[in-house]
Amino acid sequence: MLLVETVEDVAKIAVEDEAHLAFCTQTTLSVDDTSLVVEALQKRFPAIKGPHKEDICYATTNRQEAVKAIAPRSDAVIVIGAPNSSNSNRLVEVALNYGCPKSLLVQRAADIDWVWLEGVNTLGITAGASAPDVLIDEVIEALRTRYDVSLEEVTLAQENVHFKLPKSLEAA
Repeated sequence: MLLVETVEDVAKIAVEDEAHLAFCTQTTLSVDDTSLVVEALQKRFPAIKGPHKEDICYATTNRQEAVKAIAPRSDAVIVIGAPNSSNSNRLVEVALNYGCPKSLLVQRAADIDWVWLEGVNTLGITAGASAPDVLIDEVIEALRTRYDVSLEEVTLAQENVHFKLPKSLEAA
């Protein structure tokens, strides 16, 4: 197994048998970065096999697409999520890469740096895939106590995926 994180890494790969290669991706990577690396792999190794289905988490993909839509319209973006959450950290990066001058990761409302928000007129808010709605509501409520807030929800995809319980748990 070989870890490839950048397009530059692809050029450094040395393999014995180019006809028998496969790749997979981490589910919480930047969709943009991952697609560039996959393109470079496929160009360098035309016979390389990829996963049978999309292996980047749908929630990660949807949130990154939404941040791409709100970043250019925002003076700042707050991402609600844990500091060790890969997908939350990627959302901060995506906001910065897509035109937002300031982006900050917070776990909850108590972590907001209110001085950091000075001069911000339009604030984008998003959350990592595992951030509970209660934390999002908490951040919005904290903003309402300090500012005149009007919300505009930006929805690019409906997440209505339901996972079946294993049979052994269904009976319980």
